Amino acid sequence: MAQRFYDTRTAQIRDFEPLVPGEASVYYCGATVQGMPHVGHVRSAIVFDILIRWLEATGLRVTSVRNVTDIDDKILDRSAASHEAGFEASDLYPAREPWWALAYRFERAFDAAYLALGVRRPTYEPRATGHVPEMFALIERLIERGHAYPAQDGSGDVYFDVRSWERYGELTRQRVEDMQDAPDADPRGKRDPRDFALWKGAKPGEPATAVWESPWGAGRPGWHLECSAMSTKYLGAEFDIHGGGLDLRFPHHENELAQSAAAGDGFARFWLHNGLVTYGGEKMSKSVGNTISPEEMLGMARPTAVRYFLGQAHYRSQLDYRPGALDEAEAAVERIDGFTARARAAGAVPPAPDGALADRVPAAFRAAMEDDLNVPQALAALHEAVRAGNSALAGQDLDAAAARLAEVEAMTAVLGLDDVPEGDDAAAGPVSDALDSLVRSQIEARAQARADKDWATADRIRDALAAAGVVVEDGADGATWRLAD
Repeated sequence: MAQRFYDTRTAQIRDFEPLVPGEASVYYCGATVQGMPHVGHVRSAIVFDILIRWLEATGLRVTSVRNVTDIDDKILDRSAASHEAGFEASDLYPAREPWWALAYRFERAFDAAYLALGVRRPTYEPRATGHVPEMFALIERLIERGHAYPAQDGSGDVYFDVRSWERYGELTRQRVEDMQDAPDADPRGKRDPRDFALWKGAKPGEPATAVWESPWGAGRPGWHLECSAMSTKYLGAEFDIHGGGLDLRFPHHENELAQSAAAGDGFARFWLHNGLVTYGGEKMSKSVGNTISPEEMLGMARPTAVRYFLGQAHYRSQLDYRPGALDEAEAAVERIDGFTARARAAGAVPPAPDGALADRVPAAFRAAMEDDLNVPQALAALHEAVRAGNSALAGQDLDAAAARLAEVEAMTAVLGLDDVPEGDDAAAGPVSDALDSLVRSQIEARAQARADKDWATADRIRDALAAAGVVVEDGADGATWRLAD
């Protein structure tokens, strides 16, 4: 079977042939670093980590790019709030924090979450603030082609003219007339309320450090513009795959596609979108109280089990969390680990690796991955190999056990289940930093719960940390933590 992916733009499963033979280029949207990562962010990162690992397993040389949006309205708003009188500072939200410091602090928190769950770093991870000249060039191309215009109200804004691009709406198959207005700047400067900002003129009260001089006036880039400029800089005017969460299809990815195509770029040949994470079938909401964070998950189960849970559904499907889900994932991982440990202890020695990783997995696993990255079916093949391997061990057939062990280890490598820091590996270097960041965020959440007299939540966090082997000690200068002896 040829490799196939569902392309959001054409709404079809299509054969995937890389633009450059033997290579693949992948861009997926990373974090807007305004706050701590949530499970949706982490699920998306795991989905595209598995995609990249699989493409590499088939022998392709993959160039991957995951951006960091480090300038944004919400980042500036949160920084401004930290300067206000009456703001209650904490370890998680320091007082009078510059926007760039806030963005970097949360960028590190995302890095910690990725690292804790075995998400590998991309080839390039560009920040928006480092690519403003490329954004200028893209705006100028759009103005020259008649698809963008500076606002006439003196604001310094520059907008994309959606009516000038007849293909606008092709990604989500919408008519312009049916779209919501773009919530950018002062609508008096727009020709059409659906036009979106490429450049945002500086506003009174915004910090001088968040302003760049441009041909259209002082200001900063629009969100959609950033990804178009960064993806094409690192991957070229046309590349293989653009990915991200389902919630980014409109307006973000629709606008990326429009401005890039209108500028003359081929842009992404495939658009892949992962589904969202729900809680008991309902959308997660802080106001409802049905949320769970990556930190809480890591307090309830070991990292490999958390990764297994977040990666187990088909990437296009909704992933539903419910109490007990992590216990099921933990049991599944233990079955896999139990077989590999018993096989090694029995003296089963898998043959030396030969050829591409994809050639060493069972045919059912390969067929599942080639069929639009069907991880549920791939996991079924993995567990079938574990079952067969255990039967071989029971029958003292070491050759058969060794063959199944080789298959299991190849499959876990593709899924990234062998690349998650555990035990002693998680206690040194950057992994230690990751663990510290994640635990501290939980300690902060516990402190806030205690301040709110929400004792049930405070106890739940303490118990989850204790179950993960983390001892929290309260003192006059706040809480500290250590691993249990």
